[in-house]
Amino acid sequence: MDPAVDGIRLQKVLARAGFASRRRAEELIVAGRVTVNGARAELGRRVDPQTDRVEVDGVRVVGDDTLVHYLLNKPVGVMSTSSDPEGRPTVVDLVPSEPRVFSVGRLDFDTEGLIILTNDGDLAHRLMHPSHGVDKEYLAHVDGVPTPATLRAWREGVELDDGLTAPAKATLVDQGDGAALVSLVLHEGRKRQVRRMCSALGHPVRRLVRVRIGPIRDPDLGPGAWRELTADEVRALDGATVGVALHVRGRKAAGEDR
Repeated sequence: MDPAVDGIRLQKVLARAGFASRRRAEELIVAGRVTVNGARAELGRRVDPQTDRVEVDGVRVVGDDTLVHYLLNKPVGVMSTSSDPEGRPTVVDLVPSEPRVFSVGRLDFDTEGLIILTNDGDLAHRLMHPSHGVDKEYLAHVDGVPTPATLRAWREGVELDDGLTAPAKATLVDQGDGAALVSLVLHEGRKRQVRRMCSALGHPVRRLVRVRIGPIRDPDLGPGAWRELTADEVRALDGATVGVALHVRGRKAAGEDR
């Protein structure tokens, strides 16, 4: 197939993806805000959505109907892998078997909450890569009530056996009966990091739930339930990785090292 001859008109791809009306898409193209495979697009350009990378203002337009993006609320007792040698249930058992998908990152066996499954390797890579990763928010039900000094320690970084953690956003949400509910927002993804950060400061975790991935949250999605991400949500995730990458590059240019 020759995309220049047999492909789909660019403005139609933008409209089909829900990005803009055809007339608005034409305006974006004329304004030079649309690129195809990194090059500025021209009005009348035809593309193959399965092979060409289309972007508006640096944000990818998802126009490939073969790509799927699922949001799953992983229950406790489910592995975040495609298979398990011990025969335990996995996240892929909870979503459609076709097309085959994989999880973006991991949640511990005893941790619950939101996880994304997709066959979109490009987006998955950027969501997981340290220079592109987006913030993830966890609600941790912990023993004891963290003091202001403990909250400050989480915000400044905690020394673990594999090094100092990056600063986290830490907020005391609720407390009572010798326990507390804490919101922790991280952009790192070390193994069992939240649990280790809490234990290191004397507050073992009783229950841990991931409630947000970048701009994506869904308090109405029950344990074990899943749904497809909307086109707007996929664009928001894509835009979040672009924003984080620009922020990281800006900090490095300014001489910051963390």
